[in-house]
This record gives sequence, structure tokens and C-alpha cells, in this order.
Amino acid sequence: MKPLDLLTRRGFLGLLAGIVALGATGPLLAKPRLRNPCRSAEFPGLEHDPRLNALWQGIDPHQFWDCHVHLAGTGDSNSGIVLGAQLASARHPLQYGQRLVYMNGGCTDSSQGVDISYVARLLQLIDALPPGAKTLLFAFDRFYDEAGRPDSDKLTMYVPDEYARSLAAAYPARFEWAASIHPYRNDSLAALQQAIAGSARAIKWLPSAMGIDPAAPRCDDFYRALATADLPLIVHCGQEQAVEGKGRQHLNNPLRLRRALDAGVRVVVAHCASVGTDIDLDRGPAGPRTDSFRLFSRMMDEPRARGLLFGDISAITLRNRPLPIIKTLLSRTDWHSRLLHGSDYPLPGILPLIAPAGLARAGLLPKDSVGGLEKLREHNPLFFDFALKRLLRWQGNSFAASVFQTRLFFTRT
Repeated sequence: MKPLDLLTRRGFLGLLAGIVALGATGPLLAKPRLRNPCRSAEFPGLEHDPRLNALWQGIDPHQFWDCHVHLAGTGDSNSGIVLGAQLASARHPLQYGQRLVYMNGGCTDSSQGVDISYVARLLQLIDALPPGAKTLLFAFDRFYDEAGRPDSDKLTMYVPDEYARSLAAAYPARFEWAASIHPYRNDSLAALQQAIAGSARAIKWLPSAMGIDPAAPRCDDFYRALATADLPLIVHCGQEQAVEGKGRQHLNNPLRLRRALDAGVRVVVAHCASVGTDIDLDRGPAGPRTDSFRLFSRMMDEPRARGLLFGDISAITLRNRPLPIIKTLLSRTDWHSRLLHGSDYPLPGILPLIAPAGLARAGLLPKDSVGGLEKLREHNPLFFDFALKRLLRWQGNSFAASVFQTRLFFTRT
């Protein structure tokens, strides 16, 4: 086993973050292959690469919405962002170090303001894409307890709906937004109607971090309202590694989303549940653990899921994702009309997380595309993520153009 393979299996991002938090960042992160150099988003000199020039063939940029983009910051502006102790304090070195890595991926500059510089960099990246291309910005709700009260001790991060909405309103040519509303909140239905009135395109949940059980009956009213509005629900499934959800990882089990499907909600499984294991609830509450992706695959093939269950392909190319999952997603061309492109930005800007050369060695990428992709990533991680997924191929299959034309999915009525 190669050393990097071992690191990947044990959580490469966590180890890198630990190094950052312990202060050993000087010689390590100074290397361009580990630290994002944050070059100009225009990537001069690459415009003559025939592969990159061919990426948009068959795709209308006005239909291209990157449907998985995180808003991040520290709340040093009037954004209203709040960080929980695990991200804000060095007393939690792993999570604190991870946040520093994420901020480098987003090219933040504390001298200019973390919130402002994060958005400014994102605008630079999307402005370098063809006119019409957009990103879907995620809000992120607080942790709520069983009584519907916010619990600051378990808060990981809070990104207000109003902040995401205001950015989409300020930059309508480049940004759309997704609200994040905890269904246990006493005002959840009112907040949902407010989000709909504010042109939210979806609702985003991360169950383990927010304390949401998608299979709980108390979600039924919220599901009915979502179905009536035809507003999709984007839910993280599989193991969550970015923010801690100690003792709550089971809430990310994709099988727990069947309740939403039965209510008629269009559900997007973020990352196609491509990492981790969950209990196979079809074999009882104490059933065996199996790959979360296997459970997602089972659901995709169920009659009840047709027209309702979708998956976004964000993060599927990270080092900690098994290569057979990418091969399956490419080969299951019958799923392609139900797959949606998303980048999970700022993760593509964290250089060690994705290895184009490794994907090429596995036969998933043309070997002669690796150099161009590596250069592109240092300039524009959003374009890099799109280019990488456009170039993926397995046994003659690549992702259909429809996977990248997600606008229609989010503008259905």
C-alpha cells in the first residue's frame, strides 16, 4: 500500500488540518501542490488547450448551474455568519485546522475581511466561465434540539438564509441560492414560505450537523409544504467529515429519506452518498452496515424514487471516494437524467484532495489531460471541477451533457 493511500483511508484532510492547527504550516503549505496559490481566475495560456475548449460542446452555459456551493466566512462583516466552538477555537485542533484549510481553498484574505474576500474570489471564478453560468449558494441552519430550540453548544456553523438571498439578489447573473431551514423549528413553515417568496431554489440539510432525523414523523408537515411548492430538498448522505456530528452520523443514512419521497418531495442526495457506511435499515434497526452508496443505489432503482430521487456528483472525485463508485456512476447511463453537477466548492480549491494523475492511472481520465487540469486548478477550481468531470470516462461512457444543465431541475413549477 502506498503511503498516500494509507493517508487517504485514515482521513487525509483531517491529518492535513491537524498539521495546520499544530503550527507546522510554514514549509508544508508553502508548496504549491498543497497550498492553493490563488492565481488569476482567467488561466492565461490554457485557452489553446483543445480538450478544454471542447468542454462546453453540447452544453448551454445558460443552463449550467453548479448546484453545490458553500458560503463560508467568520462573520467579520454584516453577513450574520456564526461559527461554533469546534470551528472557531484552537481548543478543537482538528476542526479548527480544517477550517483554515477550507479558507485557503476559498482564497480568503483576513486583511480584506474573510467574508468579503471569500465572495469576491467566488465571483472571480464564476465570472471566468461563459455568460449564463451560475452557482447555487447554500445557507446553513443552526442545530436544534428535539423541542425545536437552538442549541449553541452543538452549533457547528450558521449561515443565514438572508445572507445567501442577499448575495443572489446583488449578483443575479451569477448566483442563485438555497435556503436551510430546520424542520423542528417552531417557525419552520413560515420560514419556508419566506424562502419561497425570496426565490430560494432548494432547501439544504446536513442532518448530522443540524440534528435532523429525515425519517421522523415531525418532518411530515414540512415535507407536505415542500411537495406543494415543488421545492427540492438537498440532503447530505453518507459519512460527514467536514463538520463534527458526534453520535449523529446515523442521521445521514440515505434510507431515512424514503419518508420525504413518499410525501412527494424531490430529493437530491448530495455526493450520491459516496463515502462511509450506514445500517441497512431494510434488514432491521440492527441490520448490518453496508456502503452508503450501495443504499443510495438501491433507492435509485426503486419504483417510488422515479421522478423524485436524484443525486449530485459533488465530491465524487475526492481521494477518499472509492474508484468503483465513479465507474458505476459513469456506467449507469440510465441514471444520468437524475444526476446533477455540483462542485462542493471550496473543496476543489484544496489541492491535495483530488489527484487527476491517480484518476488517469485508473483509466478514468486521458493521461494527456492531467497537466492542463493541474494548471487549471491553480487558477480556477470551479472550472477545474467541471472540466475534470466532463473528461471522466469509463468503458466508453462519460457523463451526459444533461448532468451539467441543472437549471431546469431547479426552475420546475
